[in-house]
Amino acid sequence: MAHVMIVVGSVRPGRIGLPIAEWVRSRVEEAGHAVDFADLKALALPFLDEPSHPSKRDYQHAHTRDWSARVEAADALIFVTPEYNHSYSPALKNAIDYLYAEWQAKPVGFVSYGGMSGGSRGVTALELVLSSVGAVKIPTEVNLVAASKQLADGAFAADDRQNGGVDALIAQVVAYGEALRPLQARS
Repeated sequence: MAHVMIVVGSVRPGRIGLPIAEWVRSRVEEAGHAVDFADLKALALPFLDEPSHPSKRDYQHAHTRDWSARVEAADALIFVTPEYNHSYSPALKNAIDYLYAEWQAKPVGFVSYGGMSGGSRGVTALELVLSSVGAVKIPTEVNLVAASKQLADGAFAADDRQNGGVDALIAQVVAYGEALRPLQARS
């Protein structure tokens, strides 16, 4: 059983990322894996407030130490991310910037959502940042076009194609996690 972190990358009121992330969580759990559900809105990290560079891991604040421990414990991560102006949310950038070594050799998958591109342009921007901190993007990603049309009673109503896509993403990110585990920074 793998330990998969799901990161909800939007903190906006009325965000559709939360029901999409809940759908992803249910699929990860159905596949038999443990989930750490990291909702950035609930996490409420302030703008980066550590005095030292994160590569030193000299964290002065409890919120940073807690975030570090959670990311470090994950075997793999799935980011559920919107697309904002061909990029991703500032809250997600802030959460990434808090850490450095913890991202090393962590496989990351993306479930994105947005208009015509399904959030794929945001993923492209996110890939650059995550690769610079040593994370490893898996080949499979899920891009949800006009996902808001699939909300029913506050839940995301995925179709069979989307369920199959996210199941393939989960299998791949877990397999990468097993292969990359010896390279990951663990304290």
